Amino acid sequence: MALDTSNGFVGASMAADLADGALPVFDVERVQLQFSIAADFVAAQVANNVLILALSNGRILRIDLNRPEDIDDIDLPKKPSEVGVIRRMFLDPTASHLIVCTALGENYYLHSQSRQPRPLARLRGVAIESIAWNPALPTASTREILIGASDGNVYEGYIETSTEFYRKEDKYLKLLQKLPDGPVTGLWADILPGRADMRRVIVSTQSRLFHWVGKVGRGHDGSASIYSKLFEAEQPVIHELSRSSATAASALAISPDAPDVSKFKEDTPPERAFAWLSPHGVYHGKLLVEPATSDLGTKVFADSKLVPRSQLASPETATGRRQASTEYIDAIALTQWHVICLVGGRIVAANQLTGATVYDQVILDHGLKAIGLCVDIQKNTFWLFTSSEIFEIVVRDEDRDIWKIMLKLQKFDQALQHAHTPAQRDAIAIASGDHLVGKSHYGEAAGVYGKSSKPFEEVALCFIDNNQPDALRKYLLTKLTTFKKSSVMQRIMIASWLVEIFMAKLNSLDDTIITGAELSETLNPTQTKEQLDTVRGEYHDFINKHKSDLDRKTVYDVISSHGREEELLFYANAVNDYNFVLSYWVQRERWSEALNVLKRQTDADIFYRYSSVLMTHAAAELVDILMRQSNLKPRNLIPALLEYERNFKGALAQNQAVRYLQYVVNQLGSADSAVHNTLVSMYAAHPSRDESALLAYLESQGDEPRFDPDFALRLCIQHHRVLSCAHIYTSMGQYVQAVDLALAHGEVGLASIIANRPMSNPPLRKKLWLAVARKVISQSNGIKTAIEFLRSCDLLKIEDLIPFFPDFVVIDDFKEEICAALEDYSRNIDGLRREMDESSQTAANIKVDIAALEHRYAIVEPGEKCYSCGLPLLSRQFFVFPCQHAFHSDCLGRRVLEQAGPAKAKRIRECQVQVSKGLVSGARREAMVAELDSLVASACILCSDYAIRRINEPFVKEDEDKSEWAL
Repeated sequence: MALDTSNGFVGASMAADLADGALPVFDVERVQLQFSIAADFVAAQVANNVLILALSNGRILRIDLNRPEDIDDIDLPKKPSEVGVIRRMFLDPTASHLIVCTALGENYYLHSQSRQPRPLARLRGVAIESIAWNPALPTASTREILIGASDGNVYEGYIETSTEFYRKEDKYLKLLQKLPDGPVTGLWADILPGRADMRRVIVSTQSRLFHWVGKVGRGHDGSASIYSKLFEAEQPVIHELSRSSATAASALAISPDAPDVSKFKEDTPPERAFAWLSPHGVYHGKLLVEPATSDLGTKVFADSKLVPRSQLASPETATGRRQASTEYIDAIALTQWHVICLVGGRIVAANQLTGATVYDQVILDHGLKAIGLCVDIQKNTFWLFTSSEIFEIVVRDEDRDIWKIMLKLQKFDQALQHAHTPAQRDAIAIASGDHLVGKSHYGEAAGVYGKSSKPFEEVALCFIDNNQPDALRKYLLTKLTTFKKSSVMQRIMIASWLVEIFMAKLNSLDDTIITGAELSETLNPTQTKEQLDTVRGEYHDFINKHKSDLDRKTVYDVISSHGREEELLFYANAVNDYNFVLSYWVQRERWSEALNVLKRQTDADIFYRYSSVLMTHAAAELVDILMRQSNLKPRNLIPALLEYERNFKGALAQNQAVRYLQYVVNQLGSADSAVHNTLVSMYAAHPSRDESALLAYLESQGDEPRFDPDFALRLCIQHHRVLSCAHIYTSMGQYVQAVDLALAHGEVGLASIIANRPMSNPPLRKKLWLAVARKVISQSNGIKTAIEFLRSCDLLKIEDLIPFFPDFVVIDDFKEEICAALEDYSRNIDGLRREMDESSQTAANIKVDIAALEHRYAIVEPGEKCYSCGLPLLSRQFFVFPCQHAFHSDCLGRRVLEQAGPAKAKRIRECQVQVSKGLVSGARREAMVAELDSLVASACILCSDYAIRRINEPFVKEDEDKSEWAL
């Protein structure tokens, strides 16, 4: 047996393919069964997508709607003739626990993991009418549950499955309350959020509705009752009907889980509603959770309302009038927003908020009676059962019109929560704004209007006409965020208008503070200052967020027209218009503020533009900033440095231009000649006569100076920097000019140092020393001074200095020096004579060797072989070398050609061709043969430089037998 999924349960999903907006909210679909029914249905329950059907023959069918082809067929332990027909069933929300009640008072328990119902001994004879399952929804056992009986008693029980024969499933059963009203038609228990020990219990009878709130006891796995404490310590809040009919149905319905809530959570239960079916109609409301006191019931009942039975049970005619009806409502169920009523064979759905009927349809044939209206509280599905048929009440998008209802009730926040489309949200915003304007709540209306499509000019004029600049500012700020980036014109216009409004507001607040007057009846001057800070903060946020939407010139004009200096500078800083900010402070000669702005800059052009004026008025601070910038070109700052230098009168150590140039030269290693020339000019032109700084700089440049030597020399000559001039002359190699300059200024010591510089040019060095000697001798008063000077240079002799002495000097004054010089000459002559004798002997020995070469010979044995080809040497013309190596002439020529250079090889081939072919004759031929012999036999190819060039050739060649080298 299996459900017919092709016709029954699939129908709803197929219909879902249509647009929800085109389908009715409620629709009742018949579920076609694929199996034959052996007996009528007598009871049914649905929970957690599990369907339980009870048949009149005592069988129970358990169907998992996710797998409808698998059906559990379960029988009661006893036949219906013994225990009676199944009267009703109770299934917990998780579909784990099922309690079956029979007509003769027998009650059975069936767990979802079991196929064997177990009798509940303690509940025998109790006619169960309602059950409140444990809010924690356990699955292994029911834990503490509340049971309502037909005699008005309310029990607490604890049921768990047991496989042991002697153990009972119902661990205990305790009577909590006895109500004289008749059957307990409904029970509900839940946990108040944040209070695990606080429970709410609702009990319904035919005529009264009870609401308990209080603490429960601590149970230990069914060892004791937990609800006794609640029922003994607390008094219920009661809602009572004035009169009731005993024949009318009564029931308590609780709304199912919200569609976006998959499970109950003990700490945050879903928001629920309740509905109590009474003879008067349906009394419904929200199950509020605060305050967690006994007064909660009073608040719940105060916010609840009654939908009269006549409104629900009476059908509506075509003219819109309702027909009078005496029918009672047989059963009810709650959805999220509607009450579903079973009235005879009709299904009627009414909106909970308005009570209006949204669905009224005859489902059952005349005379056919339903056995139950069930709700799957977790899966949000609704079912109607008769003795032979199953119907599913399909609910589609039931909150589609809730926003309209909330809007009519002027509950705008709730309406916005349930709006699904932009058009709906826009309609809510417009209506909410109009409502707030009607109540003169312009500030709140501004935020709402800003997100609506209400005409811009209409809203703006409304605020202007009512003199509400603050509301207008808020509206424009909100409206600005709704325009796309592509709406450039609209964004610029609104943003510019906002600048004007901000400035007017700030001026108004400033005027109020200055005059000491009150801004309004509710704001004192202190509050005015606080509001000024608030508005200024809003302006800053606005500029930072929407600076791209503002036209720079327009904003400058607007803010300047209001004289708002601080706001003007804030905007300029926000848009990185540092030129404007710097220009502003410079024009007002506020140098510290200008430098503070300059510290945050990285654009080199800004430094170049303002360096001249800042160098004049704040040189030290500016140089500190410049030294922290690595992207500047010092060449571009030279005009500012020169302008500063022209007006500077202090010491060189305090010169900020020199300080910066020293940093550029020494720390940055600049090679720019303009920078170096500028530094030289500042050193040279300084009034101080101290040349140490300039001279130290010149010496640090070394042999390859970065400055222009000619330029530096002219400056040093112009400003009489003798030491520096001499150094520059020396670095240029102009030693004569350097010595002359030093001597001209009486700097003999400096001249002596310079004269020693050209060590590689002794004649020049001697010439320089002679010039120095002339100066020394001309300034000295005696011969001894000149003689002492002579000893400081090894190039000068006494005879070199004699011409410089005056004519009246007597030779006796330096007789010793002359004698010493003559002795030196004598020693030098003797040495030269010895060298000449040695050279003559060496020449004679060479002549003897040359004569011996003509008689040199070598002995060749008869079996001697050529060292190149291995053939007998005497077979043809050959060469023998002093090393005793011998070669055939042609073999030697061939080997020489292989290793000779291109030029030598070419000449050898030319000589060979001319001699072999007889192109030359006579003396010319002999000369060419001699040349060829000298080219070929100039050296032995085995032990001369030829052999050295062959060092990279292997001993064993590729074509040779390597085994011959084996030892």
